[in-house]
Amino acid sequence: MDVSSILADQAEKFKSVAVEKDIPLLVDTGLLTVVDPNPIDEDSYKDDLEGHLQSLARDGVQALFAGLFSLPTEQSPDGPLAQLPAPTIQLPRAKPLPKPKPPTKWERFTAAKGIQHRKRDRKEWDEEKQEWVNRWGHNGKNRQTEEQWLTEVPANADADYDPRKTARDERKSRISKNESQRQQNLARAQQSESGTNSSHAQRKTEIEKTLASSRISTASMGRFDKRLDGDKKMRGVKRKFAPNEGSIEEEKVASLALLSRMGSNAKKMRRERPAEESVLNVRKAVRFVNKNGSGAPPARKAKGDKNRS
Repeated sequence: MDVSSILADQAEKFKSVAVEKDIPLLVDTGLLTVVDPNPIDEDSYKDDLEGHLQSLARDGVQALFAGLFSLPTEQSPDGPLAQLPAPTIQLPRAKPLPKPKPPTKWERFTAAKGIQHRKRDRKEWDEEKQEWVNRWGHNGKNRQTEEQWLTEVPANADADYDPRKTARDERKSRISKNESQRQQNLARAQQSESGTNSSHAQRKTEIEKTLASSRISTASMGRFDKRLDGDKKMRGVKRKFAPNEGSIEEEKVASLALLSRMGSNAKKMRRERPAEESVLNVRKAVRFVNKNGSGAPPARKAKGDKNRS
C-alpha cells in the first residue's frame, strides 16, 4: 500500500513555522506589514493562481506572527499584549508637503532692515516683587498699571480721570490692534496663495468709477477741472453714424427692418389699447348730437346775456 500521497497531504497541512525563502521577507511589526521581495514563480502563477496566492499569504502571515510572538508582552485583563516597536518602513505621504507660510508685514520689514529676530521669554523679572512674573495673561506685567495702588496723575488730567480705566483701555486697544494686524496678515497670505489680488483690483475699479462719476457732476462735465497726477483721460462714448453712401442692398435691408419694427409697434399698440379708448369716442359723439340736434357745437353766450330771452 502506497501512503506517500497521504503523508504528503498531511505534511502540506502542517508546514513548518519557519519560513525559508531565497530572499528573506521584510517584516515590520510596527505597521503589521510583510513585504516579499522574491520574484514571482511564473509556472505556479499560471498553473494554479489561487493556490499560489494562498501560499504567499500563508508565508507572510506566518512570518508576521513569528515576529509578533518574539516581542515583549505585558499583562492586561484581556490577556498578554505585545508592545509594538516603531515602524521601520517609510510610507509615502497621503498629501503633499505644506507650503511655507508667506512672511508677515513685520517679517518683511525686519528682513529689509536686517533686524535679527529674538524670541522673548514668557517670564520677566520684576524688580519690585523680586520674582519672575508673566509678561501677559494671568497676573501679567502688562496689567500692573491697572492694579497698582499708587498712580501718578497728569497735571492736565480731567476731574473724573481714572488711571485704571485709562490703562485698561490702552491694553484693550493694543489687543484689538494686534488682532487687526493678524487678520490683515491672513488676508495677504490668502491672496498670495491664490496668486491674485482680487480685492485690490476690485477696490481700484470702485475708486475709478467714483472718480468718473464725480467728474461729470460739475457744470462743465469735468472739462475745466484740474487733473490729478497720473490721472487717466476720460473717454466718452462716441456716436456712430451710418455712412451717407452705401450699397443698395444694405439700404433695402435697413428700410425693410424699419418698416417691420413700425408695423410690429402699431399692432402692439392696437392690442394694448381697448376699443373704448380709441381716437373717436362714438358714445360721446352720439349723446352730443342728440342733445344739440346738430353736429355743430352750441355757440358760447357772452357775459351779461343770462337774463336775455
